[in-house]
Amino acid sequence: MKNEMWSGRFDEASNELLKEFNASLGFDKTLFKEDIEGSLAHSAMLFACKIITEEEFKAIQRGLEQVKAEIERGEFVFDIADEDIHMAVEKRLSQIIGAEIGGRLHTARSRNDQVATDFKLFVRKQNLNLQNLLKELIKTLLIHAKAHKTTIMPSFTHLQHAQPISFSFYILTYAFMFERDIKRLRASFERADFSPLGSCACAGTSYDTNRALSAKELGFKNVCANAMDGVSDRDFALDMLYDIAVIFTHTSRLCEELILFSSTEFKFIQLSDSFSTGSSIMPQKKNPDVAELIRGKTGRVYGNLIALFTTMKALPLAYNKDMQEDKEGLFDSVKTANESLIILNAMLKELKINAKNMLQSCKKGHLLATDLADFLVREKNIPFRKAHFIVGELVARAEKEGIDICEIKDLSAYNPIFDESAMKFLDFTHSLNLKQSEGSSSVKSVEKQIALLEKFLEDN
Repeated sequence: MKNEMWSGRFDEASNELLKEFNASLGFDKTLFKEDIEGSLAHSAMLFACKIITEEEFKAIQRGLEQVKAEIERGEFVFDIADEDIHMAVEKRLSQIIGAEIGGRLHTARSRNDQVATDFKLFVRKQNLNLQNLLKELIKTLLIHAKAHKTTIMPSFTHLQHAQPISFSFYILTYAFMFERDIKRLRASFERADFSPLGSCACAGTSYDTNRALSAKELGFKNVCANAMDGVSDRDFALDMLYDIAVIFTHTSRLCEELILFSSTEFKFIQLSDSFSTGSSIMPQKKNPDVAELIRGKTGRVYGNLIALFTTMKALPLAYNKDMQEDKEGLFDSVKTANESLIILNAMLKELKINAKNMLQSCKKGHLLATDLADFLVREKNIPFRKAHFIVGELVARAEKEGIDICEIKDLSAYNPIFDESAMKFLDFTHSLNLKQSEGSSSVKSVEKQIALLEKFLEDN
């Protein structure tokens, strides 16, 4: 029996294998709210343009609200023969209000613009949600930043000790990364602020419609200017997948350092027991599974981005069934991002900082060498390259003696160019606050950075 809504042109019913392979209902039913929102807006536009009557409009609106309620209550029966959420909703609508009126809803639209609209509405909602989760994450980082403006720790380049910084300065680095993620999402949202609804299959419609009206109903700024572009565009999905990929680049870097810094070798931080796991054989183990999982999930969100890039890279205009592959990966990335940001934030709220171990670690690796070189440049008028060499010799001698330069009691004994005033440059707190450049690690600069982020959160 032929029961597909598009089967009028066909002499044979669809093969059962085709029904299974062709259907997207198993995953695109996630879009049921957006599909009904789009249909409500479309029917309002059809009525405003006198394409359907007021009676038909009210019946369609009433029927769609009932369909939505049935799905939300779990009463709706999804049938794979309906192929997708659009057909499932329309079929049930026709059962409720009759096929004659229900069939009028699809006037001046196609599944091509319908799915593009549904998908874009979903992406926009998830975009705003991710922005909010990132804001909450920044708030948590700011709590730590305010509490540790003078908690000294080593910074690293090449994973080797570099210069002393504060934990506040360190954690603010990630806060600014997440601020950029929010700005990136916001820019993507603006690019997606154009409605494809009413573009129809690819060339528009002969009906005298008002696409701006349905766009306004759905909260879009305007309509897609070209109908073919409207139905074939998936840039908004690629943007979202890319934005999530960058977010995970940042969360993965943070999680990598949480794993390192909580290890026995560092012991800079302590993760809460409630966000750690044990070993099945080693009783002493406390594993940073949350951080490891977030780091690991980065691969899957990268994969989802590449998958859609590959799907879209050679498609002729306009719509092709390949584009059905646009949703599952994005749904997965969105779910992964939501869950990861929520648990990362919760874990960070319970993070304990071991200031004693951080400070002790600063006494290894000659972190104050650059400050001594700068002293020679400023106070002794020595060219930096020569100052660099002099301090390098000092470090080499300290290495041979098995000490760090911060442990030297009299610098002049090592090189008479250093006088008593140079000794204060062997103090970590002095080094921290010596920095004067914009964006530096000094307490004054860190307080300014905190204020910038608080202003960002307040304005957004």
